[in-house]
Amino acid sequence: MNILQIFELSAGYKDIPVVKNVSFTIREGTMTVLMGPNGAGKSTLLKTLYGLTDVTSGVVQFLGNDITTLPTHKRATRGLGFVPQGRINFGLLTVAENLELGAYHLHEKAVIEKNIEEVYETFPVLRTKQNAYAFSLSGGEQQMLAIGRALVNVPRLLLLDEPSLGLSPKLVKETFATIAQIRDRFGLTVLLVEHNIRSVLDIANRGIIMVDGVIVADAETSELRGSEILKKVLVGAFD
Repeated sequence: MNILQIFELSAGYKDIPVVKNVSFTIREGTMTVLMGPNGAGKSTLLKTLYGLTDVTSGVVQFLGNDITTLPTHKRATRGLGFVPQGRINFGLLTVAENLELGAYHLHEKAVIEKNIEEVYETFPVLRTKQNAYAFSLSGGEQQMLAIGRALVNVPRLLLLDEPSLGLSPKLVKETFATIAQIRDRFGLTVLLVEHNIRSVLDIANRGIIMVDGVIVADAETSELRGSEILKKVLVGAFD
């Protein structure tokens, strides 16, 4: 089943075009990595899928429904989750309070408690620090909290924007292992933007390469490995 279908999508910020005539599909249960040089439009594409940019043309379908003009908060209730770049949390709220905010549209207390417990089981360190302020966490812990807050809603499709940004090499490896664990544990479909390409190719099913707002490659990761176009991305030949 295709969980996400994009048809000739163009978007940006007011009169500034960034994403240009993009089309692709995402199969349910897969992990897709979005790659490309800086300024290629990768983060803007994720924001567009979450309703945070100005769409000028094209269609976004999620679970078979047209969500092109749907407000962001309604996309969240439909099953879209988004973790933006930079480990954004509410610094002056505790870990527990941040997770509770992630459940803002859920109404049954038992469901909220169950979902938060799932997050604590996935990230045990968050349980030990549930009363600590978010700003006091390490970089890796803040990334766990940002992902955990998105998981409380149990999304069908999780959008991750550079989850390894600013992390040490050891934490990068642990982060990708955790993302694979999350995909399997929660039955998620994942679309992530990532510059740490060699690491993420080990867990992703598919890769999409963007250059200057346009998709220039879309294939299974097994096909992309060793390809000339991937080599160009790795050495920065498109910059």
